[in-house]
Amino acid sequence: MVNHAPPAIPSRRGNVRHSFSAFPDSWPGSGLLLLRITIGLPLLYWGIHDLLALRLSAIPELAAAAASVFVIAGLFTAVAGSFIALVEALMVFLPAFAHPPGLLIRVFLAAVSASVAMLGPGAWSMDARRFGRKVFEIGESRRRPS
Repeated sequence: MVNHAPPAIPSRRGNVRHSFSAFPDSWPGSGLLLLRITIGLPLLYWGIHDLLALRLSAIPELAAAAASVFVIAGLFTAVAGSFIALVEALMVFLPAFAHPPGLLIRVFLAAVSASVAMLGPGAWSMDARRFGRKVFEIGESRRRPS
């Protein structure tokens, strides 16, 4: 059986494994940056708005807004994107937080946040600066002598 786990990256705290083997730049990286900003800004706006209004629904909104700061920066993107998807899904299904006019945008934000968590942050992110890009050299395969 072949182990397909990503390689360990040495750091000061030992070996760190991360989910993304490459951080795309150019057009794909720009698209991921645009996607992260598109997710983060509305959540940040709604979190600040509900905080200033002192509503009960401000608790999940503030949690999503805090996670959106991480998504915009591209820091801990997989965890923050998954957290946003979970919070938005809970706000759709829990009756205390479900408001009919905003249900579709919540479903959309949950789906796009989960997509960002799966795709990764891209080259213009803090995660790319922390872990660096991987270089894959494709050439002749070297066989071990038998």
